[in-house]
Amino acid sequence: MNGAESLVRTLVAGGVDVCFTNPGTSEMHFVAALDKVPGMRCVLGLFEGVVTGAADGYFRMKGTPASTLLHLGPGLANGLANLHNAKKAHSGIVNIVGQHATYHIGYNAPLTSDIEGLARPMSSWVRTSPDARSIASDGAAAIAAAKGAPPQIATLILPADTAWNEAEGAAEVPVDSQRPSYSPQAVEVAAKVLHNDAAHTLMLVTGSALGEQGLALAERIAGKTGCTVMGQTFHPRMARGRGRFSINRIPYVIEQALPILKNFRHIVLVEANDPVAFFAYPNKPSMLKPEGCEVHRMTSWGENSVAALEALANALHATARDVKPQALQELVKPTGALNHTTIAQAIAYAIPENAIMVDESVTTGRGFFPPTAAARPHDWLQNMGGSIGFSTPVATGAAVACPDRKVICMVGDGSAMYTIQSLWTQAREGLNVVTIVFANRIYQILRGEFDGVGAGEPGKRAQDMLKIDNPTLDFVALARGMGVPALKVTTADEFSKALADAVAEPGPRLIEVQM
Repeated sequence: MNGAESLVRTLVAGGVDVCFTNPGTSEMHFVAALDKVPGMRCVLGLFEGVVTGAADGYFRMKGTPASTLLHLGPGLANGLANLHNAKKAHSGIVNIVGQHATYHIGYNAPLTSDIEGLARPMSSWVRTSPDARSIASDGAAAIAAAKGAPPQIATLILPADTAWNEAEGAAEVPVDSQRPSYSPQAVEVAAKVLHNDAAHTLMLVTGSALGEQGLALAERIAGKTGCTVMGQTFHPRMARGRGRFSINRIPYVIEQALPILKNFRHIVLVEANDPVAFFAYPNKPSMLKPEGCEVHRMTSWGENSVAALEALANALHATARDVKPQALQELVKPTGALNHTTIAQAIAYAIPENAIMVDESVTTGRGFFPPTAAARPHDWLQNMGGSIGFSTPVATGAAVACPDRKVICMVGDGSAMYTIQSLWTQAREGLNVVTIVFANRIYQILRGEFDGVGAGEPGKRAQDMLKIDNPTLDFVALARGMGVPALKVTTADEFSKALADAVAEPGPRLIEVQM
């Protein structure tokens, strides 16, 4: 057994049985080992940003890490943007990155680079295996790190000779005996705050608190005390839809967020961070909470927020009888022109039971939450890191993790072009992904940001940096060229029909919404 085979056997034995790959020469012995070792599903991506984003989406839905296989430093660098997003979402990933043979590195061949230096900003755990006999134990340590509390991105660098030289066998992955917990003292402080001043208290939640159980507990607490429960602007995963507690998010736009937060005297953080602006703007605050507002952290990432919320509900004597009915928008099948309202209504109406919604709609989708609150139960995934090109790979990984669920990916045309290669992987694997591309013909978010930073009125050169209409992108042709059936829609009636048809059919589909 060589080092590569010992690593693959360790991965499979450690529960890492999916590998999103884009290999090169230095990884060929790992590729060969995949033929020898049963139990590993290999999913090829045509760009490393698809590979890393898919691993993020897989973890968000499966709760266990997948591995990636990347080619040297440049391959890792191509995948860093979506590793950034995955790190912000606290996703667990095991990256396997090839390296030149140890004796070859000193010759400074064209692909030689500082792989550890590239990996560290986006990885919490980085190691280069020194020899073939160390690979299995290093792989086991990487799996343990990726499965930690909180989960981490672990990057294991594999010199080519350590992969082809003789090894001893697979290594056992250490079992983490520590279960995530929480601070009873922090819960006691939160209970005291809510008991004394609930009307001016915001409970800001994210992470595991946004599962169905956590939201149900938060709903009891809000019903009992009268406090406000909100989410951050973006979340790794949120349970939504009919029968689930619908909460608002802090708006992205500062001018909208400040009046919503201005009257709170206390904020209780449940895995969330202090509310801050996404960017700095001239003469606008970075911190969105009002001056003098006290912040109380109840749980951090990696802690058991559901247990903490249950303890808080018990301390406040909050039960299901305290839940107040919510007024939700009715589901409407729209007709007529396409606009932000009819698009949102069509999506809400079409969401199938237990769907996975991957949202990178940026500007078009800012109003999607109210109408979709009454849709069939679903999960909603968002971009935690802000690096665009997130949604189509994450949708791909989510579909691999949950083949029995329909995935609906919502993305602007500018974002879609960063990782459009995801469609090829979806076609190759027969994944149940419906991709909705909002064809704005402009980086619409940047047009708004141009005004937001006070840069003045954009002239022709500035407008040319924002528009993507010369030449016009044809997403139907792009999708069909990668084996994905696609069509354009120009009215709400056409969009509703296209969504219904796409949801009903297995395999990938793309709908281009011409704005």
